[in-house]
Amino acid sequence: MSGSLPFYQKHHRHYDRGYRSREAQSAVSQYQQTSSTYSSQSKSSSKGIAASFTALDESSLSPLTKRAKPTYLAMDKENQIIGYVVPIYRGSQEYASGLSDTEEARLKGSSGYMARRGLFSSAMEMERSEHHTSRRSVMRESAERISLTKRIHDNEEYHKRMNEDNLMHTPEFVIKPRSHTVWEKQCVRLHCTVSGWPEPRVVWYKNNVSIDPMANPGKYKLESKYNVHSLEINRCDFDDTAQYRVSAMNSKGELSAFASVVVKRFKGEVDESLPVPSQQKANSRSDGWACEYGITFETHVVDKFGVSFGREGETLSLGCTVVIYPNLQRYKPEIEWFRDDKLLTPSKWIQTHWSGDQATLTLTHLNKEDEGLYTLRVTTKSGYETHSAYVFVRDADAEVEGAPGSPLDVVCQDANKDYIIISWKQPAVDGGSAILGYFVDRCEVGTTNWIQCNDTPVKFARYPVTGLVEGRSYIFRVRAVNKTGMSHPSRVSLPAAAMDPADRARKGTSAPWTGQIIVTEEEPAEGVVPSKPCELTITEATRNYVVLSWKPPGEKGHEGIMYYVEKCVAGSDSWQRVNTEIPVKSPRFALFDLAEGKSYSFRVRACNSAGVGEPSEPTEPTTVGDKLDIPAAPGRVVPTRNTDTSVVVSWEASKDAKELIGYYIESSLVGKNQWEPCNNKPVKGKRFICHGLTTEESYVFRVRALNAAGLSDFSQESEAIKVKAAIGGGIPHASPAPPFGITVLECERDSMVLAWKQPAFIGGADITGYFVDYREVVGGVPGKWHEANIKSVSERAYRVSELKENMDYQFQVRAANMAGVGIPSAPSEVFRCEEWTIAVPGPPHDLQALEVRKTSLTLLWKPPVYQGRDEVNGYYVDIKEAAAGIEAWRGVNEKACTSRYLKVSNLKEGETYVFRVRAQNKAGVSKPSEATEPVLADTKPGTKDMVVDVDDDGVVSLVFECSLMTPDSKFVWSKNYEEMTENPRMTIETKGGKSRAIFNNLDVEDIGIYSCIVTHTDGASGSYALTEEGVKELLKVSHDHKFPIIPLKTELAVELQEKGRVRFWLQAEKISANGKVEYVFNDNVISQGEKYKMNFDKNTGVIEMFMDSLSNQDEGTYTFQLQDGKATNQSSLVLIGDVFKQLQKEAEFQRKEWTRKQGPHFVEYLSYEVTPDCIVRLRCKVGNMKKDSVALWYKDGREIKANEKLDFSEGVLNLEIAQISRKDSGVYETIVKDDRGKDTSKLNLTDQGFKDLMNQVFSVIANSSTPLKIQSTEEGIRLYTFVNYYNDELHVTWKYKDSAIAFSDRIKSGVVGEQLWLQISEPTEKDKGKYAIEFFDGKGGLQRTVELAGQAFDDAFAEFQRLKAAAIAERNRARVAGGLPDVVTIQEGKALNLTCNISGDPLPEVTWLKNDREMVSDDHYLLKFESGKFASFTITQVNTADSGKYSILVKNKYGTESGEFTLKVTESLGDIGGSSYLTDADGNVVIGQPPPKAATPKPSKTPTPKTPTPQTPKAQTPTPQTPTPAPATPTPPTPTPTPEVPDSSAPPTPSGTPTPGDGPKKKVVEKKKVIKRKDSVGLKSPGGSREGTPNTTPCTTPLPPED
Repeated sequence: MSGSLPFYQKHHRHYDRGYRSREAQSAVSQYQQTSSTYSSQSKSSSKGIAASFTALDESSLSPLTKRAKPTYLAMDKENQIIGYVVPIYRGSQEYASGLSDTEEARLKGSSGYMARRGLFSSAMEMERSEHHTSRRSVMRESAERISLTKRIHDNEEYHKRMNEDNLMHTPEFVIKPRSHTVWEKQCVRLHCTVSGWPEPRVVWYKNNVSIDPMANPGKYKLESKYNVHSLEINRCDFDDTAQYRVSAMNSKGELSAFASVVVKRFKGEVDESLPVPSQQKANSRSDGWACEYGITFETHVVDKFGVSFGREGETLSLGCTVVIYPNLQRYKPEIEWFRDDKLLTPSKWIQTHWSGDQATLTLTHLNKEDEGLYTLRVTTKSGYETHSAYVFVRDADAEVEGAPGSPLDVVCQDANKDYIIISWKQPAVDGGSAILGYFVDRCEVGTTNWIQCNDTPVKFARYPVTGLVEGRSYIFRVRAVNKTGMSHPSRVSLPAAAMDPADRARKGTSAPWTGQIIVTEEEPAEGVVPSKPCELTITEATRNYVVLSWKPPGEKGHEGIMYYVEKCVAGSDSWQRVNTEIPVKSPRFALFDLAEGKSYSFRVRACNSAGVGEPSEPTEPTTVGDKLDIPAAPGRVVPTRNTDTSVVVSWEASKDAKELIGYYIESSLVGKNQWEPCNNKPVKGKRFICHGLTTEESYVFRVRALNAAGLSDFSQESEAIKVKAAIGGGIPHASPAPPFGITVLECERDSMVLAWKQPAFIGGADITGYFVDYREVVGGVPGKWHEANIKSVSERAYRVSELKENMDYQFQVRAANMAGVGIPSAPSEVFRCEEWTIAVPGPPHDLQALEVRKTSLTLLWKPPVYQGRDEVNGYYVDIKEAAAGIEAWRGVNEKACTSRYLKVSNLKEGETYVFRVRAQNKAGVSKPSEATEPVLADTKPGTKDMVVDVDDDGVVSLVFECSLMTPDSKFVWSKNYEEMTENPRMTIETKGGKSRAIFNNLDVEDIGIYSCIVTHTDGASGSYALTEEGVKELLKVSHDHKFPIIPLKTELAVELQEKGRVRFWLQAEKISANGKVEYVFNDNVISQGEKYKMNFDKNTGVIEMFMDSLSNQDEGTYTFQLQDGKATNQSSLVLIGDVFKQLQKEAEFQRKEWTRKQGPHFVEYLSYEVTPDCIVRLRCKVGNMKKDSVALWYKDGREIKANEKLDFSEGVLNLEIAQISRKDSGVYETIVKDDRGKDTSKLNLTDQGFKDLMNQVFSVIANSSTPLKIQSTEEGIRLYTFVNYYNDELHVTWKYKDSAIAFSDRIKSGVVGEQLWLQISEPTEKDKGKYAIEFFDGKGGLQRTVELAGQAFDDAFAEFQRLKAAAIAERNRARVAGGLPDVVTIQEGKALNLTCNISGDPLPEVTWLKNDREMVSDDHYLLKFESGKFASFTITQVNTADSGKYSILVKNKYGTESGEFTLKVTESLGDIGGSSYLTDADGNVVIGQPPPKAATPKPSKTPTPKTPTPQTPKAQTPTPQTPTPAPATPTPPTPTPTPEVPDSSAPPTPSGTPTPGDGPKKKVVEKKKVIKRKDSVGLKSPGGSREGTPNTTPCTTPLPPED
């Protein structure tokens, strides 16, 4: 049967190991004692060894030959090295002979050594033929030899100690352990030789974990003799594949050596080419001869027990027939029984029996503790033989249907004088409903009274039992309970004594003790207070108790020490002693009655008769509660076929499981969903054979883990599997398919780096590693395959070392998973091992296409192994259609990318592509990599992209969902396409077909590309690029989700309503019917009442609170706190200080306003506006008026009579002020009243108010100004503008080239009427430029500008020259000014004297005419022209003949002018003397007025026409004409016409231009600066009446003219 089953299915320890060579097993075990014990065995023979062969005699023998060091060098006939020889499997020879190479060499060496000393052949011959010494004599001789050897050894040790320093040195490995590759179920022995002084201490490690032979009896065997140290691993299985380390350490240092053990399995049927196991056993000699009896024992186990099933309470016997040949009557082999590799001893539960040929084990009362793998070992002097089979124990029928199974493995974990901690394991069967807890029962040893210890069931599989009597022993049992009922009690525990561990150690007791007790035997100093204990730790903490342990202090008192334990609630300094009455003796203590959920600190004090010592350092605060979490569910479950009634079930271990006890496996028929336990005792491995299944039925399996906290959730169900034998079943093996695509990535002189592609079919589990084989190819003929790696490699690249330079090689690769090693790949092409020296790098490798979509994919690769002369600085990706030729390769990226991944876009949907990658360094670009497999550009159905999610708690995560998963699929997350194994910044959660990568604390450190691959699918993958902007946005969204707020349309605001009612309100955008609001004032919640009125409209989200008035107590902060489920928000309004006072004032004002508006009142209070005509209009709007309502206007308390009738139809009252001036400033008041009341409105137009008003007037004036114009005058150039209205308060500034003009006699400014002008006298070229007039209105002002330059200046200057010349002519022409009246009437006989002013330059000629005839001076007519200024006309005695028309004619080169008067002579009235008359400018005679000192005649020929007075305010206002009075002269009053003075404010005319420089003109200008209002000033037309006769007064004496 064993020859027909595949080896990998027979490796489990549940199976019979009869297929293996029993001789090999026995020989390996026996050989371990050969080298050190052979001489003593020889002396036990019947003849013995002659006493003359002593240890001293041995020293004269030839020395021991050195053991040949194994070599792998291949030598030719001339001993030249021609290559290396590496065996295919190092375990092949051992498989044939039962011994490894090292063991066999040692065996031969040991035999030769003994032969050279005459301890073999000669002694044996003597033993058989000549001597018949008694057994007692042989024993005496042996004792003497041992004594002598000991004396010699002691003598050597003494001399070593005498010169110890010279001999001391660090450990050194003379012979290091070597690696081994063996088949399953074989034994392997690692050995080494170590030198050093002092003698080193040697420790063996497996994967850096020390090996404890006692933990696995029969598995490991350690030996150390004569500096030779060995580790024997018995019955190797797949889990023994590991790296082993041996460490040698002494006082001078430490040294380690390493060796690997690889345990291989068969992948199919037994290969016939492999050597057949030998049927001969090996012992200390090659023929297995036992030197004690002189024979070789052969042991055979027949009639073997098989897999057995029992039920609790039943009796089960296991037995085998043992045949030992030869059968010696006196010889009894050693019979041992093991359960799960633990030696069984007879007890009331276990009975063993040996009848000489039958070995029997009887289990008298089955319990689930009895379930396990039972092994019978029969040991003889020639070796041992074993047989194993599994025993399953099912639960007994429950007393109540549906009750759970009984607990198992009840153990007393910790015992003290007042408590014992009990632990147990949970049952596999819960009866169909969850187990609610467990009850613990106790019974005092010697009685049968069981007492229940806990009133309520405990869920934690650990419980402290208290209330015990010190010094008595107890046994315990546990019962499980669910909602249906109680289980059977468990098997009772071993007895445990309730006593202090220190007392137990001192007295000794039969009760077992499992605690770690430190007992000191030192004699303490007398009278010393002990110091503080150290290393105080909490060894165990649950919700029911806390266990402390510590180390004793260094200084102790006289009688030994005891301890006080103190506790303190975290956050306080109050320490409370726990064991106040009796201190504890042992450094271990359990505390009970602690409040669950509270945090405590603990400390310990040591005490003795001398006193109490200082406390230890306190522990960190510990929260009382179960610290142990229930383990996570196991991973993927993989069933594989085994036999017709069993299936091998493998699973992945629970992640991060603490204090894991084991696993329970359950099975169910497909579609039934009726689960049955496969084991009732937890198994610790990750592989189990489920027996007792029905052939040809399909089963599914599931697994759950357990620890003291409870049982985990079940794993996912496995795939269905039909129970049938693996051979001939027609299913593919569970091991992977062969890899393919082997390429070379780097080549050196003695090594090559290979790469290959993952198998298309990975088998029933994930690939755990690869094994590489190689062979030489000489002349095209391949050699034998050799192993390149003993330990599997996880990467798809490996460096094969120890190759020969310039030799050709072929390679093959095998893939391995948890089911075994797959078949090898096809041999690669032939590669030559020669060093690469090219400058460019090697090709990249391991290309992988991910995230395949219809238009894009992401390509990943690994960097070249061979870098070239420089480091790789970039990569190029090539693409082509799969069906295209090699010429179709084209580049994807023009610029080299530095990362080892690239997203390829713009693919054509439905097209199949292949890709390759080239590496680049400074020297150039490498050869392309191997092309990928063809990739179809298509988005597979069900493919989803990775999305980012923010949950309600603000946790940001990336979610990838896959609907194409298989039971073996896993989500593998990467960042920047590097797998995240343990990323502290992220937590991965996977549930079903959705995996979530949760950011623990999102930050800019998390920026990158996150991708996820789903294994065991057709390339399901996705990615998400997280940028800096994305992180900021996600943090904002996270904050909003973590702290959700109710969005508000408006914040809390306050407004005043009628009667001064105060309304606080806000509006939420959306709020549900469950929304709540709290109204808070100064941190106090206020509610509906007389003072506060609340309103909450959930439909609109408007929240209101009303207060009728505000008092001083209402000052503070108002808050509306909103809550709608988890979302909250609040809005506050602070009303304190000036803000509150202002609101309070406004509220009071609103109340008064409401009262005011009950009668006539002002809707708009008194205000003013300025019209474009510069009329100031006072305006107010009134309301609630009726017919008898009265409106009154006041200024400074005096009533103003309005010119217009009040009209209340529009409710507007107006008062207009034209030509406003400073006298109009004051306080204006309007009153409206009737029988309902009155209202007042005031407007203060004084000081600043008047300034503001005038500034507005000035603004209107400025805006009405015309553009600046240029005018030429006889004096120079004038710039001017007109305004609609001029006010004396108006401030203007003339500027030249943006600078204010400094006025002088040459440059002057002035105002004439509504004209503002700037006069530039005698302009020059320097006066060219930009001129501006700036009006000031209290704000920005207004400017009018003109450019006086270029043609404009030339034209103005030419006109100025012309007017200047005309003015000179006009000014210097001959003139007659004043003194001649129009008509003179005089009595006959009187004397007439008339004098007039004459001007002109040059001096004019004066001619008098009478009736147009020239007159000459005589006695009658005295014609005089004196001083060039005064011309006098005198008639000495007037007669009637003198009547007529007289005229004076003055003439010079500039012109001529005349003056006329008419003389009428009347009859004489008597002689009253001569008279002189002075006339004014109108011809009236003025008596007694002296003539002026100097008078300039005024032109009268061309008077300036008057401009009519405009009828509307918008027209120009005429400038009043001011006549120039004629100077009085001493001449008689002769009427003389006076010409009019031209109007200087009118537009200039060619006939006459006023001269601003004349004295009278200046006076006129100054007088015109004050313009009266139109309604109060009436301007008289210039010029007087030319008619009328003056009232003349005769004068007897003529008045001479004054100079």
